[in-house]
Amino acid sequence: MSFYELSKEQRQQLVEQINRELLVCFQRNQPDGIVAWFADEDTYIRKAAYQSTGKIWKSNPDMREGVVLAMDNLCGHAQEKVRQTAINAAGEIGIYDFKTVEHLFDRGLADEHYIVRNAVIGSVKKMGQKNPVPVLQWARKYLHHPDKEIRREICHGIELRGRTHPQDILPLLRELQFDTTARVRKTLVHVLGQIAYKPGCLDTVLTDLKTWDNQELVRNALDEIVDVHRRYADFAAMTADQATACIGRYFS
Repeated sequence: MSFYELSKEQRQQLVEQINRELLVCFQRNQPDGIVAWFADEDTYIRKAAYQSTGKIWKSNPDMREGVVLAMDNLCGHAQEKVRQTAINAAGEIGIYDFKTVEHLFDRGLADEHYIVRNAVIGSVKKMGQKNPVPVLQWARKYLHHPDKEIRREICHGIELRGRTHPQDILPLLRELQFDTTARVRKTLVHVLGQIAYKPGCLDTVLTDLKTWDNQELVRNALDEIVDVHRRYADFAAMTADQATACIGRYFS
């Protein structure tokens, strides 16, 4: 029976069971017990496991080194679901102490399986919201990585911070404006659209775009910004027409 086939009470009991069992496993250094939850076929059970790991790390300062070491070991596990869950657990820790788990994200980005690399990007999103300075410093290292997929994934990963604080990620995005890979440039245009529709964000994005040198990419980004305002009409701070008029004041 999957997690969401259980009743609310049963789900709560299962989460409490995961918490108890993982705590004992970390205390006694029993990796097999951790793997049993980290490898579960149910996405939501794995989520409960990595969230529990983060809570255990936060609540037990004397166990923190051991928890991180366990995640380090599990990032080399043969099963990709285990590696994915270990990276997601590292993301829970990185919200509070990114430096402690930074090396795990270096490993995760180089993982052969896409679900592990996607876990890196998902973690960068949540960490970037809560602990942006070290996370964005780390992300900058990969903006010119030889692997185009890593460049694209980093661009995508910093998007969420940019939705509320576009000024934090615009300097990083600017570095990608002349990327030679169409897929990376397409992601860059997408992200510029996504960070421009919330209240107070459009002017910040447009002010920065005015200083960019790749005029073709800027034009594509402006088209995307208007389109995002149209597609997200129920959530955008402006209508598409208002966004168009605002763009006109910057780019006459």
